[in-house]
Amino acid sequence: MLSACGGSTETASTASTTLAAPLATASTILQLDDGALPAAEAQQYAQPSYHMAPVLLEAPADAVAGAAPSATVHTQTVPSQFRRLETRRLTVDALRSVQANRVASTDADADTSSATPLATTSTVVTYTPAQIRAAYGLPTLPASFTGLSIAQAAQLGAGQTIYIVDAQHNPNVAAELAAFNSKFSLPTCTTKTIATTASLPLATASSSACELSIVYSTSSGGMTSSAPSYDSGWATEIALDVQWAHATAPLARIVLIETASASYDNLLGGVRLANNLGPGIVSMSFGGSETSSLSSADSVFGVANMSYLAATGDSGAGVSWPSSSAKVLAVGGTTLTYSGSGARSEVVWSSTGGGVSQYVATPSYQSTAVPGMGTAVRRTVADVAFNADPNSGQYVAVIASGSSTVKWTSVGGTSLATPQWAGLVAVANALRAVNGKAALAAPHAALYTNISTVAGTYASAFADITKGSHGSCSACSGEVGYDQATGLGTPNSASLLSTLSGLTVQTAPVVSAATVSGKVGTALSFTVSVTASNAVSYSLSGAPSGMSISSAGVVSWATPVAGTYSVAVTAKDSVNGLSGQGVYSVVIAAGSTTTTTTKTSSTPPVITATALTGVAGRPLVGAIGVKVSTSGNVTLSISGAPLGMMFTVSGMNVVVTWAAPVTGSYTLKLTATDSSGASSAASIPVTITAR
Repeated sequence: MLSACGGSTETASTASTTLAAPLATASTILQLDDGALPAAEAQQYAQPSYHMAPVLLEAPADAVAGAAPSATVHTQTVPSQFRRLETRRLTVDALRSVQANRVASTDADADTSSATPLATTSTVVTYTPAQIRAAYGLPTLPASFTGLSIAQAAQLGAGQTIYIVDAQHNPNVAAELAAFNSKFSLPTCTTKTIATTASLPLATASSSACELSIVYSTSSGGMTSSAPSYDSGWATEIALDVQWAHATAPLARIVLIETASASYDNLLGGVRLANNLGPGIVSMSFGGSETSSLSSADSVFGVANMSYLAATGDSGAGVSWPSSSAKVLAVGGTTLTYSGSGARSEVVWSSTGGGVSQYVATPSYQSTAVPGMGTAVRRTVADVAFNADPNSGQYVAVIASGSSTVKWTSVGGTSLATPQWAGLVAVANALRAVNGKAALAAPHAALYTNISTVAGTYASAFADITKGSHGSCSACSGEVGYDQATGLGTPNSASLLSTLSGLTVQTAPVVSAATVSGKVGTALSFTVSVTASNAVSYSLSGAPSGMSISSAGVVSWATPVAGTYSVAVTAKDSVNGLSGQGVYSVVIAAGSTTTTTTKTSSTPPVITATALTGVAGRPLVGAIGVKVSTSGNVTLSISGAPLGMMFTVSGMNVVVTWAAPVTGSYTLKLTATDSSGASSAASIPVTITAR
């Protein structure tokens, strides 16, 4: 199921290149993890992470384009018949049913076993987009969205794409967004169809206007013309995700990806489709139970030029997937108090998720250098936070099933916080593009390493949430610096975006895991695959006796012993001191210990090899045809590979596998060492063209 996206396998085209080097006759096999979920995990189901206050709001006043936000924050009393309703996944349909005395349910979507009734809350505060922008330091929206400068448009996310991945179908999402935009003087979004046969990746998003596209995904990451079935809970989730991603980044392109169901395999299919559609930010306002096997799907969150964000959940202290992935920015929640002007204040929202993963190792960015982090035993969530309490909620326009009338609701949940952080990342990337810098992609290093560890920068970019709690555990309260409920805190957006827009991100090296095969009696040698900004030093842990790694990242074992070994390779950046680690599974099969006598030659052997070409985004599987003028007992290693590229080396055949090629020109270094220790190197060009 989790095979690489991008359509059919692309066979490499060839060109002839003559290289002088000895030929390897030993076999070293590096295999990619295919990322497939076990069947049990694939059929687990996630839930949307929103809460709706139990009240149908009065229609908000029409916003005046370009005007300052209203200093009056809307407060409305909850009707007595709604005060015992559970807010988790509440829907307009359920409220209308209670009003009509047709249903007296306490939960529109069942699953009330752990629900806490809204027993004592009688009023609800609801904020407009302009008030939220002011509270969190985003610029006031202009009176007109035409004629903006490049810098002004970038402040609104122009040229960026936000992918909203949700389950099932909302047939009214475009109409709801239009009503939301009209009411709050946000730019209109043109609905643009993406054909199921469209050439991917998509063209760059508009630099001056918002576009909304809706696509339906398959579990394998493709597109289908068949709309999923309607579900009122997921339809509400879709409405709030689209509206508040747009309110935060009003000129970003929004692509809504609807999956057939909320099963893990279908939702991951939606993320894979986003990867295939092209660079952008993926917002996932859902979560479910984490298991030990879910790490096998992590590759779906590791595509170049993509950012992934997920809600931490809305049931109090605890960890949910996919927010627990170390490659996903986990978004927690607060309760906001804001008068309409001046400074905001926040406390931990009592129902926000957050905690320590049972299975995911501590990522390098969650180091002891982060204030308040201490020594993390495993991956800890949240990373960041935003307003999420439905009683300090935000307006969402909802058109219920079978109706054409817009109802206004007050919605919260970490699923509300997530698309707003996705909008912030989109704006940051737009500003970085103006400054000639690459997109943030995974923003963890920037937020943790570049910002939180610098005291003045941290205090300026984040509001540290130090009050409130989301449970009774010893780590459940807001603390100075990092805490599990709200992570690093909530954004002071003007300062945060200013910092991110010019930041040269300090990133940890990435060591790609792989499986290596060898046999007894044949010397084993392979080069680890590492992506790093600077020179790195290497070390091994868990290595069998006699195995070593060179300063160039070449692992050698002269006399392999039969068995299977898990060897952790650590690469440490020589400039910023950050480390990355990957585990290589080394499998040594029993075999003959007879040593082959090397055939010598008076002149260096000549190898003729083929270059490789491919297309960005399409899986590349290509054989480098190697011919040699002589043969002998030698070892072969390959270095210089871009992130994600792996090899199968056997005799004179070298097969390159790259699941998601990135546009560019690359040079692989082929090094061969004979039994006397003499070696030579040659270069193999790899060219990946844009679609």
